[in-house]
Amino acid sequence: MSTTGLLDRHELALARIEERARGENFPVVSVLAPRDARPHLRAIYSFARLVDNLGDEAAGDRNALLAELERELDGPPRTELMQRVHATIAARGLPREPFARLIEANRIDQRKARYQSWTEVKDYCTYSADPVGRLVLGVYGRAGEPDLVSLSDDVCTGLQLVNFLQDPPRDLALGRVYLPQDDLRRFGVRDDELAGPRSERLVELLRFEAARARTFLESGLPLARAFEGRARRSVALFARGGLAALGALERAGWDVFAGRPAPGRLTFARLTLMELARR
Repeated sequence: MSTTGLLDRHELALARIEERARGENFPVVSVLAPRDARPHLRAIYSFARLVDNLGDEAAGDRNALLAELERELDGPPRTELMQRVHATIAARGLPREPFARLIEANRIDQRKARYQSWTEVKDYCTYSADPVGRLVLGVYGRAGEPDLVSLSDDVCTGLQLVNFLQDPPRDLALGRVYLPQDDLRRFGVRDDELAGPRSERLVELLRFEAARARTFLESGLPLARAFEGRARRSVALFARGGLAALGALERAGWDVFAGRPAPGRLTFARLTLMELARR
């Protein structure tokens, strides 16, 4: 079947995925960010969610769908979401590469299910996570500052590691293990144990991985100081939200099987008030 025929066949599914993408934007960012930045941030997050959903959930040939999305990135945009992405690229002068790297992350997911070392996981994060932060910097006109890019990469890598800690059962159901195999062997954990139930050695593994994520998030905390006003508050909540998620995991006793431990709306509201108070 041709790519065009495949896309026609999955048009309704793609529309549903886009609708979900539009509904899953990071809410704190849209509320605290400067008004003129909000539509661009929403477009970026919607794109990232769409790519993830295509790579994880779409029926049929996912590589073909990702390839079609990449062609749409080059234009002309066929869907309403990609029209908004193109408008954001034009309005903020964003480069193509970070968008393309997000697509490539999901191509990697189609061909790679295990990561032997932390080095391999870190390299994956340069595709799956770091590009989002670089696009956010671009929205604020700060993407050309290497020191800020480095801090942003730390925050985004930390956030990606937190996601890996929250989702071992879901990832395993998709056939993937993102925690380094070296670390699993170190703590005597088999891949199939990531489906549960909780064990002491699994808890020790998750604590070890959480310490690494915390190091990255705390390293990136100074990023917000480079901004003022609403932009500063918005950017600050990335790292602080990740640290709050680690707190939720710890309070849950690292039980990622009974549910997905995550900070609730009240926690984000408290963090928001704290950022306002810091002003």
